[in-house]
Amino acid sequence: MTSTPEYDLSAATWHKSSYSDASGGNCLEVSDGHPDLIPVRDSKQPEGPHVVFHAQAWARFVGSL
Repeated sequence: MTSTPEYDLSAATWHKSSYSDASGGNCLEVSDGHPDLIPVRDSKQPEGPHVVFHAQAWARFVGSL
């Protein structure tokens, strides 16, 4: 996991998790189009902090769920 100051995500296209509901609860968004990286943010705080995972680490995390 890497903090976002190393990455420019200003033009990132974000996609809300398919598990998010319409009530505005716990919503996770990811951005694709970044080779070998998976940027992640809280959709309720789009200008807030982001985290960036290496794609391999993200795949292991998602696979373990």
